[in-house]
Amino acid sequence: MNGAHNTAIASSAREIKARAAAFLERRDCAEWGPDDQVALAAWLAESSAHRIAYLRLNVAWSRTERLAALRPPDGEALTPTPRALWRWLGASAAALIVVAGLGAIGVNYLLQPRERVYATALGGHQTVRLDDGSRIELNTNTTLRAAVNTRHRTVWLDGGEAFFQIAHDTKHPFIVMVGDHRVTVLGTKFLVRRDTSRLEVAVVEGRVRFDDADGHISPQSALLTPGDVVIATSSVISVPKRPVQALTSELGWRHGVVVFDNTTLADAAAEFNRYNQQKLVVDTAVAKLTIGGTFRTSDIKLFARVAKDVLGLRVETRGDTDVISR
Repeated sequence: MNGAHNTAIASSAREIKARAAAFLERRDCAEWGPDDQVALAAWLAESSAHRIAYLRLNVAWSRTERLAALRPPDGEALTPTPRALWRWLGASAAALIVVAGLGAIGVNYLLQPRERVYATALGGHQTVRLDDGSRIELNTNTTLRAAVNTRHRTVWLDGGEAFFQIAHDTKHPFIVMVGDHRVTVLGTKFLVRRDTSRLEVAVVEGRVRFDDADGHISPQSALLTPGDVVIATSSVISVPKRPVQALTSELGWRHGVVVFDNTTLADAAAEFNRYNQQKLVVDTAVAKLTIGGTFRTSDIKLFARVAKDVLGLRVETRGDTDVISR
């Protein structure tokens, strides 16, 4: 009776190892897709034995040249058998000892890349290059978390503004989580800005989908093309159309400037305040006057001088505040 039981256990262990090996081999092929990812996640969730087997193989596998050690000299494809694979793993005993105590690690750890955090200070600017070839530029006072590799591509914009240039990959969409919303892209250029009470997504090139955070299509969903802008607040969502050239002007911060074109003094002051410790305060009596021009993000003094000399306004410095009034 015990002999039959032990045989059944051994047979089950071999099947688990073989299934884990099959997943790993297919994972390194171009055919790997979302359905395969779902199947792997479901299999790993079935039991801790599955997770342990997969983790052990994955760690040892990554310490070699993947399948190169399992291919014959003539380069023909070879599917490793459980016996051959575990004979090879016997030479990696040290690696197995390291992971022997990690059987309780969850499925997400096995499947997802390590999360990294990027942040800029007030007035700061940073360019982030991700493992999948995508590039993100962070504007002033911005925090972004990224979990990205060649198979998983998700970032979270916790606050601030970022310009995305996403590498095209139809099998692995790039997802930007922004509060209660998500932006899904295959390959494109777009801007996301998240303030305390307002979210803006503007598409410069390509197409993106704007949805609720769970990704389900809803009345708030929208497919955006170049020139489309989503503006979302707690109570309303609108999708105005802007000339792509106008959106390019909004990206002046990438070159250290802000561009105003018939912009109200109130809006211009608010934009400057995003970059500087010295703040601008505009009296309500002149807040709707408009101004134009290109300014360095740090050049509040030039802006104040233009308001004084061109618009005939009064500028008074009070500590770390410049007050503009009539």
